[in-house]
Amino acid sequence: MDQKTDTKIKSKIHEDLSPTRNLTGLHLKIVAAIAIIWSLFQLWYASPFPFIFNIGMFKGLPARAIHLGFALLLAFLIFPISRGKKISAFDVFISIVASFCCLYIYFFYDQLIDRGGVLLNITLGENINIPIELIIGTIGILILLEATRRVIGKPLAIIAIIFLLFSYFGQYAPDIISHGGLSLKRLVGFQWFDQEAIFGIPIGVSVDFIFLFVLFGALLETAGGGKYFLDLAFAMVGKMRGGPAKAAILGSGMTGMISGSSVANTVTTGTFTIPIMKKTGFSKEKAGAIEVSSSVNGQIMPPVMGAAAFVMASFIGVTYFEVVKHAFLPAIISYVALFYISHLEALKLNLKGMEEKDVPNLKKTFLAGLHFLIPIFVLIYLLVYLRFTASYSIFYATIALIFVNLINKLIKQPNFQDALKTWFNQTIVGFEKGAVNMVGVGIAAVNEFNSGERSMLMHCCRHFRQCRKVAIVPEPSFRC
Repeated sequence: MDQKTDTKIKSKIHEDLSPTRNLTGLHLKIVAAIAIIWSLFQLWYASPFPFIFNIGMFKGLPARAIHLGFALLLAFLIFPISRGKKISAFDVFISIVASFCCLYIYFFYDQLIDRGGVLLNITLGENINIPIELIIGTIGILILLEATRRVIGKPLAIIAIIFLLFSYFGQYAPDIISHGGLSLKRLVGFQWFDQEAIFGIPIGVSVDFIFLFVLFGALLETAGGGKYFLDLAFAMVGKMRGGPAKAAILGSGMTGMISGSSVANTVTTGTFTIPIMKKTGFSKEKAGAIEVSSSVNGQIMPPVMGAAAFVMASFIGVTYFEVVKHAFLPAIISYVALFYISHLEALKLNLKGMEEKDVPNLKKTFLAGLHFLIPIFVLIYLLVYLRFTASYSIFYATIALIFVNLINKLIKQPNFQDALKTWFNQTIVGFEKGAVNMVGVGIAAVNEFNSGERSMLMHCCRHFRQCRKVAIVPEPSFRC
């Protein structure tokens, strides 16, 4: 690999992990403030306080619109039009327009319901007719596609455009999936002002579950939870044959319990484990392969799994606990298999474990971060034993994490003001990191089940019913 490619890969990794690293001054403060407000909004939405105080309650579609509004606002303030460029005034303008297009749904939700999906036209004088909601919806869709290109990449944006074109030019598609085509009004109305397309199930899952689980992981990481699990892994298996590789696997598994991001898991643990694996005799290719394979499996390690687990639970109509229950055994088996493979590789290479002086003391390490386990136990207890919903469980676990970290800082630091300042800074950074990490997830969620995919399913169902008229075909188990 040449130097240019290596630099490009490193730049991409750093951008994925910290997209705000190039922001400075007032720009950084504005982004941080928006991210913190977004995190506080999501905590309020998931809490029982709106029902207790009868204030600040949000219906489904308006809450999803606000969620997407925050994601688009941050997307255009963080990601420039192309790599290497800076955020311009035009990017700021687009971010404001994107937020307006989303907040329009929140402010005029009741009127949208009263009109039954008919888009609003404003008449000026006798001959001027302005389709205001058609314009807002079209701009919103176009801005969303551009945000998708910037944050995630061209492939997903191209796929979304193809399905949009299929919805409009359906009469020109092959016979088996062809349809009469949607008018521009119906297409925009269904896409932007309905709860089935852009604001469908995936973004609903993002609002209800994914954001809080990502926030929980970010808060635990900034409090030192990631380093604690890694140190604990080295203390447990570091002295074994091929210890660094086994520590990487065990550490990635424990970090995967609190992080649903494979990239974050890889870099969090790989920064420490890969150099040590190379030092003890593993080649750089094998060290990287062990770290990546163990970190990727963190997405299926309960209780905090990848975003797909929450979408899966909503699509198939089961609770998140059911997904966790069925994912637990495969996750354990995958890590046992990785552990065994790394042991065989260490035997083949005749590798030894780490030296005694380089391995942390197990008892001291375990007791030093025992408080990090409390919010995880709270989450498991609420989710498994009390059978709370995933949103309530992660809300109370997040609150428990914040207060446990506060108590730990007050106990360990003699100066009350310093302890309070450290706790406050860690919490604020956690709020910021959680929201910034959600920008890509939130935008990806709205592209998961767009109208093209749904319309294709609808038209296939229609053709299926037509085929039943001339052939003996059993009735499908789903309804369109």
